[in-house]
Amino acid sequence: MQLEPEAVKAVTLRMKRAHGHLASVIRMLEEGAECEDVITQLAAVNKALSRSGYALVATGLQQCLTTGGPDSVDTKKMEKLFLSLA
Repeated sequence: MQLEPEAVKAVTLRMKRAHGHLASVIRMLEEGAECEDVITQLAAVNKALSRSGYALVATGLQQCLTTGGPDSVDTKKMEKLFLSLA
């Protein structure tokens, strides 16, 4: 399933922000930041990436339903995609 560029714009922005936060986490490690602070920031990056994945699955499902109707959705494939993020 190919998603339309407009449909993934928000997800792309979220991933770019997560990329920036990950760079900050790496910098924190290199500068010897407190472990607790690094873990807190790393958890935030992880959550942002997870939400990006969930948003992609939701966008794909919505697109399938809109363009092809309920019968066009491969539920097993969508379930596999969703569970791959868990």
